[in-house]
Amino acid sequence: MIAISGIAKLASSIRSIINSGHNRSVKARKNILISFFIKGISIIIGFIFVPLLINYLGTAEYGIWITLSSVIAWIGYFDIGLGNGLRNRFAESMAKNEHQLARIYVSTTYAALSLIFGIFFIVFMAISPLIDWSVVLNAPVGLAKELLILVQITVGFFLLRFVLKLIAVIIVADQRPAVSNTFEPIGNSISLIGVLLLMHYTQPSLVNLGFVLGLSPIIVLVFASFYFYKTRYKRYRPSPKHVDFHYFKDLAGLGIQFFVIQVTVVVILSANNLLITQIVGPDAVTSYNVAYRYFGLISMLFVIITNTYWSAYTEAYVKKDFDWIRKSTRTLIKIWMGIVIVLAIMLVFADHFYMLWIGEKVQVSFMLSFSSAIFVLVNVWVSIFTYFINGTGKIKLQLYITVTTAIISIPLAIFLARNLGMGASGVVLGSCLAYLPLSLILPIQYKKIINGKATGIWGK
Repeated sequence: MIAISGIAKLASSIRSIINSGHNRSVKARKNILISFFIKGISIIIGFIFVPLLINYLGTAEYGIWITLSSVIAWIGYFDIGLGNGLRNRFAESMAKNEHQLARIYVSTTYAALSLIFGIFFIVFMAISPLIDWSVVLNAPVGLAKELLILVQITVGFFLLRFVLKLIAVIIVADQRPAVSNTFEPIGNSISLIGVLLLMHYTQPSLVNLGFVLGLSPIIVLVFASFYFYKTRYKRYRPSPKHVDFHYFKDLAGLGIQFFVIQVTVVVILSANNLLITQIVGPDAVTSYNVAYRYFGLISMLFVIITNTYWSAYTEAYVKKDFDWIRKSTRTLIKIWMGIVIVLAIMLVFADHFYMLWIGEKVQVSFMLSFSSAIFVLVNVWVSIFTYFINGTGKIKLQLYITVTTAIISIPLAIFLARNLGMGASGVVLGSCLAYLPLSLILPIQYKKIINGKATGIWGK
């Protein structure tokens, strides 16, 4: 009875903490807690996937799949940032109760993305047979025909998913990220079932894998779109009569800046897989992926928090609630300080975790683990201020810095990996060093914005 009473008191205290303070903070805490639980399911499924796919495909083929996935992810950034532009504009319209304008933004974004990606897919299908994908992915020549089919299937599904994913953008802009976060674990669960069926009934095949992993999230997003546009977001449902390309400039003006920033992030992150496979080999990509997934757990969990705050920052900035912004940012910095300790502990036990998780099939050096941990630490620090600045839309300075970062990251990574003989670790450390300007300058811009001193480039 005493134990039950203690649990009841603890639960009551937790509820009190969650429901205290500003309504915006309460909403954020609830979304964060629910999202942690949901993300935990995704993380577990993700960890199950790695050894499962390595056993299904083999180490080299798995490295090819990871590299291809990273390259194809670049295509998602050819939306010229319209997704993030919609996120900000929708949140602003909601804060001002301009619901008709919000629907125009939604309808126009759907139309623009469908047009952009439709043209891209037609062009891609025409030129993809002319590309030797075995060379791009550093794969055996005998896989060339299979890789062509795999690339076409994967690109087609990816483009369709990106358009359908706009429903998740709207839900997040409405400060309900916990709801949109359910899409991923549901899709991953379907993918997991599909892969298990492939392993039982078919021979190892990259094409079959690409079809299963590509179709699963599409199924989830189609059902989610039908459901939410018939219920909570019925008044914002996309409609041809509400498409107005006069607002495209408003979306794209901010969106293009997001687009350039996103491309540079892709160059820094996704290019790592391509650089490693070209400099070291596909097997090394698998080792890097294992290390990054392990330490990347911290990034995934922290993104749950920062992703919740983006649209909340937009609303707070529109309403000039700077006290709430300061308090929220201080909380995130305290969490980052705790992450330093957590990453150090993870580094100490990394080898034991790899052995338990993967076994002896994949070898990960201490230096690769160390560089991955440092990169996650730097990336998390930058994200604290990036999400606030993104929420305000004052991203021009971030744009210039990230472009510079992208320019120096690849040659720096190649120099460390090849010239200094650091291999995959050198590629990751190159990304760490390239990120340093962002980690120093963005906190300064944050302070200038909340103190009303963001003049010139600092306030654009």
